[in-house]
Amino acid sequence: MKYSMGFFFLVFCFASNKGAPAKASGDRAVYIETKNHHREKLMKYFNGDQAGEIPLEKTLRMDVSGKDLPRSVEEFKSIWHTPSHCQGLTGSCWSFSSTSFFESEVSRLSGRNIRLSEMYPVYWEYVEKARRFVREKGDSRFSRGSQPNAMIRMCRLHGAVPFESYPGKPSSRKYYESRKLFGEMEKYLDSVKEAGEWNEDKVIREIRSILDRHLGPPPDHITVEGKQMTPSEYFSRVLRLNPDDYLDVMSLREKPWHRKVEYEVADNWWHSEDYYNVPLEDFIRIVKYAVRNGSSVCIVGDNSESGFIPEKDVALIPTYDIPSEAITDDARQLRFSTGATSDDHAIHIVGFLEKNGKDWYLIKDSGTRAQNGNVKGYMFYHEDFVKLKMMNMLVHRGIVEKALGRPVPRK
Repeated sequence: MKYSMGFFFLVFCFASNKGAPAKASGDRAVYIETKNHHREKLMKYFNGDQAGEIPLEKTLRMDVSGKDLPRSVEEFKSIWHTPSHCQGLTGSCWSFSSTSFFESEVSRLSGRNIRLSEMYPVYWEYVEKARRFVREKGDSRFSRGSQPNAMIRMCRLHGAVPFESYPGKPSSRKYYESRKLFGEMEKYLDSVKEAGEWNEDKVIREIRSILDRHLGPPPDHITVEGKQMTPSEYFSRVLRLNPDDYLDVMSLREKPWHRKVEYEVADNWWHSEDYYNVPLEDFIRIVKYAVRNGSSVCIVGDNSESGFIPEKDVALIPTYDIPSEAITDDARQLRFSTGATSDDHAIHIVGFLEKNGKDWYLIKDSGTRAQNGNVKGYMFYHEDFVKLKMMNMLVHRGIVEKALGRPVPRK
């Protein structure tokens, strides 16, 4: 039998590489030591020496060294928004993000630049939670979290006010904090449930008394440009936003497509069935159309992935998790059904950047973790992170209908 030189070369290569590990392709993971420095700063501010230090955590993160990443806010085409404000230790990202969204909507629709109070809707949200708690005889969730579409409910019921009319904290206090406030309300409602004293008026009076001590009483009337008006009049006459024009869009295949459904998460504590459910393709189409046409988006999703790196201001999906082309409705649903994806955090998309054929989104983030990077109060989300980990968004109905090319049912 005759052998060619090529045959011997192949045998040599096989023998030389036998037992050698294959070279990995794609993204890599590394262990890094991290901690939330800004949260530690707030804990020390409120608790003094008793706060202690937050220990370093060894965490698995995507290795982004050598990646061509956005570096500054200036790289993005931005939509008008007020500067980022930290929510402190409140758990009220739903209000900070949706308030910011409404500010941008006022600017987009009427050209006026206004800063609204983030804590005014928080005050009334707690009141309405307590009211439902009484009416449901304690069988209603009372927690610090909520959903951005709660803003629509609060504006309908209680209007809105500018920031200077209701800062929502004592002037002597530098940061926001609601742990003691919530603890007092929770303890009181537990006693109401234990005693079975379901007197709604009495409970609301006590809850408002607690809120007034911590946040200050909200105004019944405000003065704007020399004119006195109620918060409801301010919302309708000055902001001139129509609550019916706003829509919460979600994307989960567990529910029927193109219908209003309930988003079954704990923070949807009033069991709203006003979420318009669309496939992922439509969900992303809405986001892309919105930011390219000057409309911001309030969006909610998960921020617990190894590609979520606030120290580097970025959020990506590494290939060792799932390749870009495999991000589908099924992949999203799997993560939601197993609890790997949840409604951790609400944020505000205020710009976009097309880079290397992919979209990046400029995220205004009120959370403490977003204060730890180089760009305080902002992050840069890769489009794959939005595709896989963002579950629902608050957006103008007209934007949704134009993006999809069809009307959205009112009910």
